[in-house]
Amino acid sequence: MPDSRLSTLRRPTLRESITGAVAAAGVVAVCASSAVSVADNSVPSRIALIADQQPVAEQAQAAQPAPEPAVEAVAAALPAPEAAPLVEQAEMRAATAFYPDNLHGWISQALDVMHANGIPGSYESIHRNIMRESTGNPRAINLYDSNAAAGIPSKGLLQVIDPTFAKFHVPGTPFDVWDPVANIVAACNYAAHTYGSMDNVHGAY
Repeated sequence: MPDSRLSTLRRPTLRESITGAVAAAGVVAVCASSAVSVADNSVPSRIALIADQQPVAEQAQAAQPAPEPAVEAVAAALPAPEAAPLVEQAEMRAATAFYPDNLHGWISQALDVMHANGIPGSYESIHRNIMRESTGNPRAINLYDSNAAAGIPSKGLLQVIDPTFAKFHVPGTPFDVWDPVANIVAACNYAAHTYGSMDNVHGAY
């Protein structure tokens, strides 16, 4: 005799069975999609993505211009300039130094030129002879002595006649007997050849 409790159970209808099957299929699809998403985000996938991007980064780095050599390296590779001779260096210092436009400045500049050219003479001796010959006036001229009578008057600070100035003029100074520095240097050059040095001149020369 059949159990009376089993008679109370109802069999599902066809619609209910189909609905249950569709729901189960949806759950399976969602699980499968999640599995694929996790697989795409896995470590091997990220390594593959980085490997694919690596050649692009290397190409971009290779395309960058090489850095220019440092200024210090370029300067070190250049040849060192040759030093000017000592006489030329002294003449350049004399030409660029500042000298006051007065008797002290003229003597100081003349001494620098003289030392650069090996012409002896001291500040004291030059100043002493200038004060005797012209009292420090670079435009002084003697129109009364034998030189003046011969048409070649003595001129300038150290009363130099034109032929003497032309013969003993020192290159690097103006070729002008009235120029105070050129006058001093030419006179000291003449004194060096005639008396040994302007230091030895104590009267008319």
